[in-house]
Amino acid sequence: MDLPRPAHPHPRPDLTLVPRPRRLSPRPGRFPLDATTRLRVAPGAERAADLLGGYLETATGLRLDAADDGAFVLALDPALTGLGDEGYGLTVSPHGALLRAASPTGLLRGVQTIRQLLPAEALSAPAGGGVALPGVEITDVPAHPWRGMLLDVARHFQPVTYLHRFVDLLALHKLNVLQLHLTDDQGWRMPVTAYPRLTEVGGRRAESMVGPAGSNRFDGRPHGGAYTRADLAGLVAYAAARGVTVVPEIGVPGHVRSALAAYPVLGNHPERPLDVWTRWGVCSNVLGVGDHVLDFFRTVLDETMDLFPSPYVHLGGDEVPTEEWESSPAAIARATREGLAGPRHLHGWFLGRMADHVLRAGRRPVAWAEDGAVLPPECTVMSWRTPEHAWAAARRGHDVVHADHRRVYFDYARGPGPGEPPAQPGHSLDLRTVYDLELLPPDGAPELAGRVLGAQGQLWTEFVPTSDHIEYLTYPRLCALAERAWNPHHDWPDFRTRMDGHRARLTALGVPHDTLRDRTAPAPA
Repeated sequence: MDLPRPAHPHPRPDLTLVPRPRRLSPRPGRFPLDATTRLRVAPGAERAADLLGGYLETATGLRLDAADDGAFVLALDPALTGLGDEGYGLTVSPHGALLRAASPTGLLRGVQTIRQLLPAEALSAPAGGGVALPGVEITDVPAHPWRGMLLDVARHFQPVTYLHRFVDLLALHKLNVLQLHLTDDQGWRMPVTAYPRLTEVGGRRAESMVGPAGSNRFDGRPHGGAYTRADLAGLVAYAAARGVTVVPEIGVPGHVRSALAAYPVLGNHPERPLDVWTRWGVCSNVLGVGDHVLDFFRTVLDETMDLFPSPYVHLGGDEVPTEEWESSPAAIARATREGLAGPRHLHGWFLGRMADHVLRAGRRPVAWAEDGAVLPPECTVMSWRTPEHAWAAARRGHDVVHADHRRVYFDYARGPGPGEPPAQPGHSLDLRTVYDLELLPPDGAPELAGRVLGAQGQLWTEFVPTSDHIEYLTYPRLCALAERAWNPHHDWPDFRTRMDGHRARLTALGVPHDTLRDRTAPAPA
């Protein structure tokens, strides 16, 4: 159910941009895009021009040519240092358009703003009656460098063609990170040439649990899938062309039942064959701690980093039961040799070994923080249980990404009631709750602000088998996440007003976006 329109000045419908630019001034007139329009592309702006040209061809049915006297100008100017790596300036008048940035990435962000300025119906097909951009002057810079979304393809595999669409929608909202959750107990999707059984065996499970963790019902249907190296290389290139970085996640030392099913020698009980897990929840099986296990996963990480040029590599690290280590003579002996207080501390030790390997490759390791435990100091911390854990990590010197499950876990239902499709049990998460995500440090600790890279939404897919279900749960909540990660100013009525206009864009792109009543709205009459 939609909210009543808030008592807030309504901007021009063609300027209802999400996220809101830092500074926007309407200007008179419109700039028509027709067969006479030409692009003037300065050196360094070619990638942005290619992306813009594709969007404009969709909108107009025309492929706009480049010309030295073109009225639609894309210019790279490194002297615009105040715009940083992702900021841009855009001016549209009746006589032309000028997009400027200090870096190619900034131009890509500006292209997405131009895309939103197009008539909504022109986002998916040529608009009848001609296309024009509204007059406007924009200067825009994001508040945070990490504006991400995780998609879990381990629990339910999604074809790479859908991942392309997912990336394109992230780019539309100026999100710049797709974290791809490639491995888990229920499936291994990452191709590793050295270890083909990871996908041949680990990529398939016999059936899937129906209902939440602890259920005894199963669907009886096999589920499987894995990406090829060509699939992932193509995805990385597609995302890069839109200014989105794909961050791979290879989870260790827990959430590894699919790897253990493929290679039992990696476990604490190699004599016990395991299947790929068919249940949800936390599996008790974890990796063994022998040198052969470390070497195995160093190879896995090498092949992962070869495919993904992202500066960050996510190592997982959450929900690691230690019972197997505590009962394993080999694990106990390893803890003693390493000078650890006991086998429980093998968790941090194992992550440290993997983090060291990532660092030696010139990359930055990322790990989940689920409690106040100390993670290897080299890790960027992604805090999901409570913001207090993020601030504790920041005080210890970690960079942090906020991923609070109470604000940005989109596998929770969008609202209460029996009409919602299956979702993660626990609570519902409405649009206002996402919007109220707070990225500013606690009072009295302003120095921690420099440790905040940004925020990331998560969509775990235990209950989400299809792309339609993914988009139902993701939107419009991702719009609120994008707003808060890009723009530091909190103005809920203004955001809701702009969403009234932005919904037309989502409709044109086939994205579900009906907005459930938020907790602060009056009940309908």
